[in-house]
Amino acid sequence: MLVQSKPYRTIWPHPHNKEVVQIIDQRLLPHEFVVVDLHSVDEYATAIRDMYVRGAGLIGATAGFAMYAAALQSRDDHFAGDMQKFADSLVATRPTAKNLSWAVERQLAAVQGLSTPAEKRRKSFQVACDIADEDAAFCKRIGEHGVTIIREISRRKGGGPVNILTHCNAGWLAFVDYGSATAPIYEAQAQGIDVHVWVDETRPWLQGARLTTWELKEQGVPHTLIADNSGGHLMQHVLVDLVLVGTDRTTCCGDVANKIGTYLKALAAHDNKVPFYVALPSSTFDWQICDGVADIPIEERSGDEVNLVRGLSAHGLTTVAISPAHTPAANYSFDVTPARLVSGLITERGITKADKQSILALFPEKG
Repeated sequence: MLVQSKPYRTIWPHPHNKEVVQIIDQRLLPHEFVVVDLHSVDEYATAIRDMYVRGAGLIGATAGFAMYAAALQSRDDHFAGDMQKFADSLVATRPTAKNLSWAVERQLAAVQGLSTPAEKRRKSFQVACDIADEDAAFCKRIGEHGVTIIREISRRKGGGPVNILTHCNAGWLAFVDYGSATAPIYEAQAQGIDVHVWVDETRPWLQGARLTTWELKEQGVPHTLIADNSGGHLMQHVLVDLVLVGTDRTTCCGDVANKIGTYLKALAAHDNKVPFYVALPSSTFDWQICDGVADIPIEERSGDEVNLVRGLSAHGLTTVAISPAHTPAANYSFDVTPARLVSGLITERGITKADKQSILALFPEKG
């Protein structure tokens, strides 16, 4: 997508050294646009854990390139053992996002059976590039499928603006390009459909306020920032036509783990008869579990992220306290929205109901 009218992906091999990968440091957005070089597995792990990169698809793509770095660092005579050790360390960085373990496992499987470490390293680089390219292509298709929902709402409104509520950032910053929840919005914009986006601020990391608003501004999509707790009020007053969110892990039965607060938006949407759709590439499905509330691991992060907030002051980027010193804080990063509250899942293969039978009908090879 665009940054100051220039197209960017969120991760790419260095143009002069393919052993180095470049990312956008999302901790500094929207106030600073900084590109960071990643060299070692430790640097990749830090980037994932400390949220230089975040979002389901981008975490997966970063993990794919991290495993290429692992292949470069693995000793020729201990290659398999070293790769597994690096893989375990990467998977431990963010437990909820399925794309992370999916990418790591894909890389491990790809190099099995190859004869020499040199072959394995070449293959690992190709797989990392494939993961990134597929993520962008799948998100593009999500947009092409999802825009049909927006177009139908626009038709019913006589061409009036379609008001879409998002939560967190499931935009191109969360993937390699286009995004999941934003892909239908960008496609609608490209087709000349009048859209407006209500952007939840998304405490405590403020991904909506910092990232989604920045994306939409750069892309020229009309939007309004709201406090997290405003969504239900807007729905009650018929100011939301569609809720469109992403997901970090979705079960084979349609339960959805997404940024904390998503469940509350789904409840409000259900009560007000507002359609609630979830956009995801198939790499985000967890085909091994059905009950998301019971079986999806929920990441808990530092309470400092709740007690402190970072923003721009006259003296530059500054971190300030917003609660009394030593206030205990719990910081659950995700919640699970049961499938019964989900109107449908928008995937690269099309739109499906959020139930096991319908999902497997779209992905029969997983049955």
